[in-house]
Amino acid sequence: MWDWLQTQWTQWSMTHAYLACAAAGGSILLMQFGLSLFGLGGDAGADGDLDVDAEGDPSLHVLSLRAIAGFLTFFGLVGWAGTGAGWHPAVTALAAGGAGTAVMLVIAYVMRMFGRLDESGNFDLKQTIGTVAQVYLRVPGASSGKGKVTASAGGRSIELQAMTRGEAIATGKTCRIVALVAADTVEVEALS
Repeated sequence: MWDWLQTQWTQWSMTHAYLACAAAGGSILLMQFGLSLFGLGGDAGADGDLDVDAEGDPSLHVLSLRAIAGFLTFFGLVGWAGTGAGWHPAVTALAAGGAGTAVMLVIAYVMRMFGRLDESGNFDLKQTIGTVAQVYLRVPGASSGKGKVTASAGGRSIELQAMTRGEAIATGKTCRIVALVAADTVEVEALS
């Protein structure tokens, strides 16, 4: 009788412990998802920094809030399922720990990949020198005014103010960017 009661108590308490882990982790994930819908969600790491701010950081951020919540959720769900299926408590704990760790590592890896997608937004106009551009607004001749050209450089299409020392270049014509005149202006020459 005592063994049966002890087994029932252990099974009952472990079931509730696993459910509590799943509920806590799932609640955190749902709250983060809800906050991110309104642009309020950030993922604080163990040191208080945002996980996505570490440019080139080789660490996986396994101690982020999302990774820990993922661990708790899957630890609890697999543990609850194993207990309900009648697995031995040690096997259940190992399976739950393995599932939680796997999910935590996957979340950390995915967050690291998202962090790599972040760009600084800085673009160096020197990258456009030598590229072919399309005249968007007529470029007046003899450096008497500015027109606009559209060029592709650095994997993006950009619109630039342009000047030329030669004859005017009409809208729709192609030209080559030959120099950087100012922070937002390039010098172009017509292509024949």
